[in-house]
Amino acid sequence: MTATTKPAMTTQPTTKPRDVVLVVDDSPEALSFLTDALEEAGVTVLVALDGRKALALLEQVTPDVILMDAIMPGLDGFETCRQLKRNSQVAHVPVIFMTGLTETEHILKGFAAGGVDYVTKPIVAETLIARMYAHLANARVAQSTRAALDVTGRTLLAANRKGEVLWCTPQTTRMLEAAFGTAAGTTAATADQAPVQPGVSLPEEARRWLADRQAGGPGRKPDSVVIATGADGRCLRLSPVGQTGPDEILLQLAEETGAGEDTRLKDKLSLTPREAEVLMWVANGKPNRDIAEILGLSPRTVDKHLEQIYSKLGVENRAAAAAMAVRALNGR
Repeated sequence: MTATTKPAMTTQPTTKPRDVVLVVDDSPEALSFLTDALEEAGVTVLVALDGRKALALLEQVTPDVILMDAIMPGLDGFETCRQLKRNSQVAHVPVIFMTGLTETEHILKGFAAGGVDYVTKPIVAETLIARMYAHLANARVAQSTRAALDVTGRTLLAANRKGEVLWCTPQTTRMLEAAFGTAAGTTAATADQAPVQPGVSLPEEARRWLADRQAGGPGRKPDSVVIATGADGRCLRLSPVGQTGPDEILLQLAEETGAGEDTRLKDKLSLTPREAEVLMWVANGKPNRDIAEILGLSPRTVDKHLEQIYSKLGVENRAAAAAMAVRALNGR
């Protein structure tokens, strides 16, 4: 009986994808030094000689880390970082500044621009690479967490006390881009409706709402704020989730269908969405100051809306407007 031998199973070696680092520096000597050190560490290196070339390259590829010279002719590293942080596709990429400037004001400027670290020249390659991998690991954990939140349908964003967006889950970014007009096929943003992405500010009413909540003081603070209202009555509303850092506030973004009382008033009385919201709260007995806080408006703006409401309804005061609203909501 002849024994048969099974062919040996072969396993293909698994190769870990190489990390990609973009080095932005106008000095050929610095580029040569960093490229050699990074490639020796098993990293794929991309190079840009100035800020504009870096931004153009980032339209085509997303690196894992960016090493940025702070002082360059034309567009310096600080402004380059600010601009790339406005691009939702690369805003999550950690930026490490490299510079000979050691004054506190320059270090603070680097962090304010969106950098995660600040390394002074002359560069010690081993130290830079160690810090680079630490930030890369943190960025990947944060990105994985946001992706997981996105898969579960959590539309979250974080902002600081000034109302500057720190990060968004991908779904939140899509909703904001659709509302404020930056994604393909959406309406162009107006001057007072700048796109809301990491690195830019929330709309004025949201910033004022955040400032009021942080300031505390007397009076009830509104639990949420509407930041966008569509022609179909749908709106985007921000609500607080909690404090996740010394200057990081976690917020929930929700899209409301507009099927409530304010939408019924809008349709039945031919009002704008904002006028319908104001009238709904008037019908619920709220004074102008409370309405202003709830909707994130100034009392003067509420007064202006009421003037328009009175004119459209043909009434002279809030009592008559409230009565008409109640009749409309009751189907009479």
